[in-house]
Amino acid sequence: MGSMLSETVSPRDEPILYLKLAFTATFFAGLFQASLGLLRLGFVIDFLSKATLVGFMSGAAVIVSLQQLKGLLGISHFTSKMQFIPVMSSVFKHRDEWSWQTIVMGFSFLVFMLTTRHISMKRAKLFWVSAAAPLTSVILSTLLVFCLRSKTHKISFIGHLPKGLNPPSANMLYFSGPDLELAIKTGIVTGILSLTEGISVGRTFAALKNYQVDGNKEMMAIGLMNMAGSCSSCFVTTGSFSRSAVNYNAGAQTAVSNIVMATAVLVTLLFLMPLFYYTPNVILGAIIISAVIGLIDYQAAYCLWKVDKLDFLACLCSFFGVLFISVPLGLGIAVGVSVFKILLHVTRPNSLIMGNIKGTQIYHSLSRYKEASRVPSFLILAIESPIYFANSTYLQERILRWIREEDEWIKANDRSPLKCIILDMTAVTAIDTSGIDLLCELRKMMEKRSLKLVLANPVGSVMEKLHQSKMLDSFGLNGIYLAVGEAVADISALWKSQPDFPEDCNETRQCKETKR
Repeated sequence: MGSMLSETVSPRDEPILYLKLAFTATFFAGLFQASLGLLRLGFVIDFLSKATLVGFMSGAAVIVSLQQLKGLLGISHFTSKMQFIPVMSSVFKHRDEWSWQTIVMGFSFLVFMLTTRHISMKRAKLFWVSAAAPLTSVILSTLLVFCLRSKTHKISFIGHLPKGLNPPSANMLYFSGPDLELAIKTGIVTGILSLTEGISVGRTFAALKNYQVDGNKEMMAIGLMNMAGSCSSCFVTTGSFSRSAVNYNAGAQTAVSNIVMATAVLVTLLFLMPLFYYTPNVILGAIIISAVIGLIDYQAAYCLWKVDKLDFLACLCSFFGVLFISVPLGLGIAVGVSVFKILLHVTRPNSLIMGNIKGTQIYHSLSRYKEASRVPSFLILAIESPIYFANSTYLQERILRWIREEDEWIKANDRSPLKCIILDMTAVTAIDTSGIDLLCELRKMMEKRSLKLVLANPVGSVMEKLHQSKMLDSFGLNGIYLAVGEAVADISALWKSQPDFPEDCNETRQCKETKR
């Protein structure tokens, strides 16, 4: 939210407008989230794949961490831009403002918090060590600055903080003006991200505790929370993974733990705010870096590289897009790559040649199983996708290419001629009229080449479509089988018992009865 709003409105020069836009963006984020839940459109979130989120979170973590260099180095004049190059240029441009006292304090506490985090990760029972580290750092750094305030003039501190609860902000919601588009855009982007994180956290702990999470109810709850928050001086929020982990490890079972936490925050706001007067700004930057550095999941990126190169490309697009362009554009590019991947799988489905594992009725891919071997006179093809308008043309071309390649292999190896094509439709979960037309065209093409086309194990919904289209009649008695093994055995037996039987096999039932 800060990165998107700061590109247009400066929080220093126009603090009131900045607050209005932040509250308005929070309102629209909540409205968007609640609407998704109400209309049961939770599947929209699924377009943000894990690869996209890994890249986005890592890029955002790097950008947020670099922004904290202002506090860690003691720089007074710093760029408001969030991209990598402007931030680094600003850091080295203002080297004369660097403060060694600030640097020593900031990096010392940063190392302390990262060390406690490492300890908690290694030993689950010591989860409280990393949880207490930020508060410990604030207390110690505040005491240091207070005791050495006469010698630490270059270390800036927070100063006066007003006591009391957040004031109502319903009157600050910004529903008209030139910056309304920015507030809506920011609200939608941050709403999607917070929603994805919140639901992911919920599903994670639901799996640990063995209960179900209703995604649409989660969306409505998070959305209503943010809409209410926008009216009480809050910016967009979601379910926190770190606090949920602390609750889980502490053995919390109900929402009472949240009530206790809220009470502690309330007491702090009402009575303890003056104690933070001498809290150095550098410690806040160190806390933020220690918090966001855990979002850089290099292990997940490496796993993406090993498993799926397109997912890794989406991750890189998201990471570098956020790092060098902007948050929304980086996210948009990554989503575009993910959608392209979906379209690629839809329009270019996988198909493969199957062979028989000797001594069994099991048929598997020839390229994946060395034990599988070709069945003489048969070409067994498996289609691993629904067949519809988006891929029917490609599948027709691919099947014909498989047949040509099989003919060439037969000639090169002096094997028995090809007589029958079996399409294993076990993985074909759906078919439309274009897919039915594809099967009709293939049957006619095979008939002209004196080849038999057989369908094996079409699922129920596909069989219903084929039956309603009257296409089953053209395949005849020996055109559809429950399994590939059954088709091979039955057709082979038919050839042996009737050597003069026409091999084009696309006869009608009456022709077969006459032949008998």
